[in-house]
Amino acid sequence: MSPLPDAIRDLETALTVVPALLTGLTPDDLRVRPGADGWSLLEIVHHLADEEREDFPLRLRLTLEDPTRAWPPIDPTGWVAARAYNRQDPDAVLRIFLAARRANLDWLRRLDEPAWDNTHPHPSLGPMSALRLLHAWRAHDILHLRQMLHRRWWLLERTAGAGELAYAGSW
Repeated sequence: MSPLPDAIRDLETALTVVPALLTGLTPDDLRVRPGADGWSLLEIVHHLADEEREDFPLRLRLTLEDPTRAWPPIDPTGWVAARAYNRQDPDAVLRIFLAARRANLDWLRRLDEPAWDNTHPHPSLGPMSALRLLHAWRAHDILHLRQMLHRRWWLLERTAGAGELAYAGSW
């Protein structure tokens, strides 16, 4: 059975969930960081946009087409500062992410019997099959959606006060 229908379903989720998690927030809300090492909501969305264009789908495509071909280097953590994520226009960043995700979903839908067993040698994780990459792409979305939910909780807690949220339950 092909993993594509489940992967497409999971990856489509971000098309509605990411914008929903930003709804009603000001640009300042989107830029506030929960500490020196934490990412703002804008930084998370910008990261997703860059990953959508330069990491998972590109590396998956390369692995399916020619697993011996080198993957282009990425620096997701370094890009946050180098690309000034938090100074970008939130609406523009969201549009970039959504357009890239739609294009990648279209590409996934067009795949015909992909070679899921094709394997690329990852320097620290070992052999990365195309299927493993597809699963990692899905997991990456889930991790960052969880992170975005946590930021929303944190923003509410900053506004309302932690004691005011106790009735809701603890995070």
